[in-house]
Amino acid sequence: MIEFYELLKKQKKYVIGLMSGTSVDGIDAALVEITGHGLETVVNLIAFETFPFPPGVPQRILALCQPDTSRVDDICEMNFYIGHLFAEAAKHILQKNGIHAGDIDLIGSHGQTIHHLPLFTEPQGKSQIREKVAHNEVEGGWTERHVNPKTYLTEPQGKIKMPSTLQIGEPAVIAHETGIPTIADFRVADMAAGGQGAPLVSYPDYLLFHSSVKTVGLLNIGGIANLTVLPANGAFDSVSAADTGPGNMCIDAAVSEITDGRERYDKAGHRAARGTPYRPLIDEWLQHPFFQLTPPKTTGREMFGYTFAMECLSACRQHNLADNDVIATLTELTVQTVALYISQFATEQNPIDILYVSGGGVHNQTIMRRLNEVLVNTTVEPVDNSGISADAKEAIAFAILANESLHGQAGNLPSATGASVRKILGKFVCP
Repeated sequence: MIEFYELLKKQKKYVIGLMSGTSVDGIDAALVEITGHGLETVVNLIAFETFPFPPGVPQRILALCQPDTSRVDDICEMNFYIGHLFAEAAKHILQKNGIHAGDIDLIGSHGQTIHHLPLFTEPQGKSQIREKVAHNEVEGGWTERHVNPKTYLTEPQGKIKMPSTLQIGEPAVIAHETGIPTIADFRVADMAAGGQGAPLVSYPDYLLFHSSVKTVGLLNIGGIANLTVLPANGAFDSVSAADTGPGNMCIDAAVSEITDGRERYDKAGHRAARGTPYRPLIDEWLQHPFFQLTPPKTTGREMFGYTFAMECLSACRQHNLADNDVIATLTELTVQTVALYISQFATEQNPIDILYVSGGGVHNQTIMRRLNEVLVNTTVEPVDNSGISADAKEAIAFAILANESLHGQAGNLPSATGASVRKILGKFVCP
C-alpha cells in the first residue's frame, strides 16, 4: 500500500476517471488535475475522450445483463477483458496527450454495470407499489425478487434474494497494465450499508456545484436519467438525489429496432423533432409503479431496458404510430418522467433555480427544448455553461471519488442513496 500512502503527501494529483454507463456506448476517460480534497477540492480537466468498444463487445455486455442470456464463464472472462479495455483507454489518453504513466497518481474506475438490484423504499400507504416494484419486469410478467436486506429469504430452489449490484472491469488488470494505483467498485460499500448504490455522483456534484444563493439541479441523462438537487446554502444532509426513470435507453432501443440496427440513437433528436408524441401512451406509461416510489430510488436496464422498450414499441405499433412519432413519444416520456419527479419531490421546499444537464441526452436538442418548455420556472442549461464538460462530468466524478477515498473521506451521501451511514468507497489495488 506504499503507493497510496505516498500519494497522501501530494497537494496536487493527476487522476484518470474511467466510466462506462448503461448505454454501453464506450469508455469515457477523463484526465484531471485535482487540488485538495473535500470542500477544498478544485478540479481542472486536462483531457477527455470516449473510446468506443470494439465491434461485438456492446452486444456481449448486453447479453451479460439478462439472466436468460448470461453465463458465469462469460462474466468471468468479460470481467478481465473489460478491465483490459479500461486500461487501454487510460493508456491511450496519456499517449495522445504526450503524458507518461509515471506522472499519473491515481485511477478511479466505475467499471461496467451488468446488473443492479437495489433496495426500494416503501412509500407511506403504498406497500402494494413497493411489492410490485420489488419484482423485475420480464417477459411474461413479474418475477419474484426479495428486497429487504434484513430478511434474506431462501427460495425452495436455494436462491437467496437480496439487494446487490455487479460492476465488471477488473481493477487489478487496470492497475497492472497501466502501472497506476487504482480505486474501483465504488457502489458496493453504499449498498452494504443499506443504500441504493446510486446516485454516487451526488457527492462530487455537491463539491463542484453547491451555491449559497441558488438551488442547483444536476440532471444526467445517460441510459437512465438521474437528478441531484443541491438546496441553496444547504449542507451534505440536505442533498436529495434519485434516478428519475429512462433516459436514452428506450429511445436508443427503439431507433435500433426501427432501423434494423443501422442507427443506434436519435442523433441530436432529429427524428423526435420530426414526430409527434402520442400523449395517451405516455400517460399510461407514467403509471408504472417506479414513478410512484419516494426517493431514494434507483433503476436500470433490469426495469427499463430492452423488454420495456419493446413493450412500448409494440404499444405504439398497435396505435399505428409512424416511426418518428414512436421516437417522439419515447423522447417525451423521458422529459415527462424528469418533470414528474421534480413536481413530486423537488419543488415545494427547494424550487430548482438552475438545472444543469449532462450525459448523452444533453446533445438531444428535442429533449433540451422540451425541458426548457416544461420546466417554466427553471433555467435549463448544458452543464458546459458552468465550466464543467457535459460529456466528461461522470468520469470526472469518479476521479473525484477516488481522490476522496484516498484521503479517507466518505464518498456517499445517505440523504441521496438511503445508506445508513457515510462510507469510504471503492477497492484499492496496487500496480
